[in-house]
Amino acid sequence: MVRMATMNHFGMTLRGWRERMSPQDIGLEAGGERRVPGLRREELARLAGISVDYLVLLEQGRARNPSAQVVTALARALRLDPSERDHLFRCAQLAPPSAGNVSRHIPASVQRLVHQLGATPAGIFAADWTIIGWNKMWTAAAGDPRAYGWEGRSLVAGMFQTRASRDRDPIAAWPVWSWRGSDAEEEDLVADLRVTAAAHPQDERLASFVEGMLRREPAFARLWFNGTATPWAGDRKTIEHPRVGDITLDVDVLMPAGTDLRILTCAAEAETTDAEKLDALRAACHLPGNSLTRPDPEVSSPDQGL
Repeated sequence: MVRMATMNHFGMTLRGWRERMSPQDIGLEAGGERRVPGLRREELARLAGISVDYLVLLEQGRARNPSAQVVTALARALRLDPSERDHLFRCAQLAPPSAGNVSRHIPASVQRLVHQLGATPAGIFAADWTIIGWNKMWTAAAGDPRAYGWEGRSLVAGMFQTRASRDRDPIAAWPVWSWRGSDAEEEDLVADLRVTAAAHPQDERLASFVEGMLRREPAFARLWFNGTATPWAGDRKTIEHPRVGDITLDVDVLMPAGTDLRILTCAAEAETTDAEKLDALRAACHLPGNSLTRPDPEVSSPDQGL
């Protein structure tokens, strides 16, 4: 029986990124004949502080267990962005370096996306479920998030703040009910938050938030310690809207590439009274010029953690 050789993902990736890098990127003269584009092995080895022989072994797949220090040095020498760096670590069968603080920065591309979704209720959440931006239709459907009363504008905190008195205190500006049930929604959000906490172990503000929730909320503590860790995938919700009455919407999660942001969008099933009610909210929303609304500058400043 013929055994298929294990593919050398690390070596192929490393060589591909070495060959795409211009010598001028590291201050070398453009002159001189090169048989292949990009950096020579000796140039990359010098930049990374490793031997040429070891680099050859890595590219050929004869050395398969580089240390985290070596992979970090190669990623720095190749000027990889965070997603490429993490891919190189995974190719080496190593866990990527932990991220820093949870980012609340909204890139221009995400702002454009939410602007294009102007006719759809859309809210932007950081990876820790802090709401950091929304469009006019979000406000029309669920009220202005600045009036929600969530501690730290955290959806997770808001869910548990209203837990004991849900019949009286709405989670948003007015009551919003999950078709799967509030208990299931809480479990899903806590499982998602655990993924974020594991990816950002150095974020002191996130750690402080979790510690506070563990002290104050027994239900949160029970869910936190049950070990479930999975991204939140969306829900179907009914909003008790003061203007159009009950309206049922499907809530989907978009995660823009290169970010940890979650964009929640709300859509009604076509040709239903819910769709008609959503159309009525759009008509009252004066959508031309629909811009992204953010909380105060302290919350939405770039690179600020939770």
